[in-house]
Amino acid sequence: MARKPARAWHEAPTRSAPPTKARAELEFEEATMLGALFGQFDANLVLIENRLGVFISARGNRVVIEGPEDNVARARDVLRTMHQRLMRGDELDPGAVESIILMSAEPTLEGIVSGDDGAPPIMIRTRKKTIVPRSATQIEYMRALASKDVIFALGPAGTGKTYVAVAQAVSQLITGSVQRLILSRPAVEAGERLGFLPGDMKEKVDPYLRPLYDALYDCMPPEQVERRIASGEIEIAPIAFMRGRTLADAFVILDEAQNTTREQMKMFLTRFGMNSRMVVCGDPKQVDIPGGPGMSGLNDAVGRLEGVDGIAITRFSVADVVRHPIVGRIVEAYEGPRED
Repeated sequence: MARKPARAWHEAPTRSAPPTKARAELEFEEATMLGALFGQFDANLVLIENRLGVFISARGNRVVIEGPEDNVARARDVLRTMHQRLMRGDELDPGAVESIILMSAEPTLEGIVSGDDGAPPIMIRTRKKTIVPRSATQIEYMRALASKDVIFALGPAGTGKTYVAVAQAVSQLITGSVQRLILSRPAVEAGERLGFLPGDMKEKVDPYLRPLYDALYDCMPPEQVERRIASGEIEIAPIAFMRGRTLADAFVILDEAQNTTREQMKMFLTRFGMNSRMVVCGDPKQVDIPGGPGMSGLNDAVGRLEGVDGIAITRFSVADVVRHPIVGRIVEAYEGPRED
């Protein structure tokens, strides 16, 4: 008779505690994973303590959590989820831990991500890593990327708009779903004049496209990126280079789209070809072209195309910032009224 597999963790009975306090214990059997679970110098446990207002002590493979009852329950769920992700082979960096803590406020979200609700897990696999949603809005965004023809991703910096789109594009390129990956941005300075730039055309425009290169290198080995760029499978170019083309069998991403004019946006969207997917990313509040938001091709396109069949619009907010938590607080401070 086959032996029933042991559970990955065992929850010990909770001791009696005052109504406002609780105590929970978890025991993890995979000792080799404890380092990744707890983090260097227990950094992950400290992060959970600070975010949820609990006290966590770890001795060997046993973890004890103490604090307010609801917070203890959330901390316990966070540790379970972290362990499950490690068991699946997912990475567990501080950003991932932050997102798990945030999603613990809505327990159903992690079930959606992992596929516990019966649907396929929501994730993007690339050559270097597996990307899972880090907020409720990213769940919506990843679903749109997998099913819609044209996707607008709107919101502040740090919400993963471009990064997740590049990861989806790389995933489809390496599986053969598309033949080309085309990344584009308008060559517009962010509120400053850079003047004459030396070099050939590539050297002149590359500084504007650096964030797209960074996302690519995070999803693919550098030698593969360079080889695919040389072969034309990956193309990175300013939006002006899109005129007159039909982009078939391609995954096309336009970044910093708030800095396109109405004419540029219309030109770009009408490049759409057969078996293609197009993602338009931008922050409507960060417009650097003359005339401000009223002249932005992104704002104009969203107003015209919302509700059109085959087009999805995902709106991120400050709550969806997945960089260091201070980035979200900085964005929130700049969007609110200034105190003189």
